[in-house]
Amino acid sequence: MTGRQWRRSGSGGKWHTLDEKGGALPTPRKCTADVIVDCAVYEDGKRSATLPPGEALAVARERGGFAWIGLYQPDAEHLGEIADVFGLHPLAVEDAVKAHQRPKLESYGDTLFLVLKTIVFVEHERLTATSEVVDTGEIMMFLGKDFVVVVRHGSAPGLSRVRASLEARPDLLAQGPASVLHAIADQVVDDYLDVADQVELDVDQLESDVFSSGHGDDAERIYQLKRELIEFKRAVHPMARPLQRLAEDAYAVIGPEVGRYLRDVADHLSHVRERLAGYTELVDGLLSANLSQLAVQQNTDMRRISAAAAILAIPTMIAGFYGMNFEHMPELRWTFGYPLMVGVTAVLSAVVYRAFRRYGWL
Repeated sequence: MTGRQWRRSGSGGKWHTLDEKGGALPTPRKCTADVIVDCAVYEDGKRSATLPPGEALAVARERGGFAWIGLYQPDAEHLGEIADVFGLHPLAVEDAVKAHQRPKLESYGDTLFLVLKTIVFVEHERLTATSEVVDTGEIMMFLGKDFVVVVRHGSAPGLSRVRASLEARPDLLAQGPASVLHAIADQVVDDYLDVADQVELDVDQLESDVFSSGHGDDAERIYQLKRELIEFKRAVHPMARPLQRLAEDAYAVIGPEVGRYLRDVADHLSHVRERLAGYTELVDGLLSANLSQLAVQQNTDMRRISAAAAILAIPTMIAGFYGMNFEHMPELRWTFGYPLMVGVTAVLSAVVYRAFRRYGWL
């Protein structure tokens, strides 16, 4: 007979049902426990128990605490089981399963549904025309008065550091599920700032390359960086409105103390948006400068080609005269005819060359 016990295999591992002797039973199919990263009950700012979702919610309500569940890429079946336990709205559950949502805030009765876009910087030695600079993921949060369900998708970084940081601050964690929402939103925006610092290095390097003496055509690299900046902005800009609503509107699950913290997060987000706007303007300017430099370079090349053609036209013209098949031509039998022709050609070519050099064509 199987006991009602649960165990996680290692840090960040999966949940397994235990038999009466403590051995893990084989799992015939992927179950809801396989997508659960962590599930804990918190009372008075301290972690009191690690339980499966249903029991965690029951214990939290009994003791006046809250349950915090972390999920990674659940499918409809698995998230549906969690939704039945916590009473989540079907529309929000559908969004959390499909992912690829814009940052937004929805209210379903006493439950808030928040979508955040995460940004991860993709390491690369040098920006190229095909370099991936940023990668996006998603974090969805269901927030109730006694629970918070967090769903991650894509490249969204793990939240173990957020959980550990909050557990080290019982005074903040005692604010309830809203403190979890603030901590995650704050971490996401801090990651934006870190990625913005890395992107700035790419912008600076590209600027140096465009204005270097031996630069080539950097248009493809500039367009690639513009494309990555657009992806970055698509994650950052829509977040402003949800954070503003959380900080200013009166929600039962968001207390005034947490609201003040959220206003600070919104301020940091504004800083990121200003930096992205500056990067976009700078990259647009680099593109215009690059195109202008290419036009100037082409004009310079055309002038040099024209100057070279003009110099070559002098010996071609003189040689053309003496290449005519006439019997009676001046200087044909003169001893100094050939040296004179070569000398005149050289002098005229030198004069034309110096004239072009003087006017900057060569």
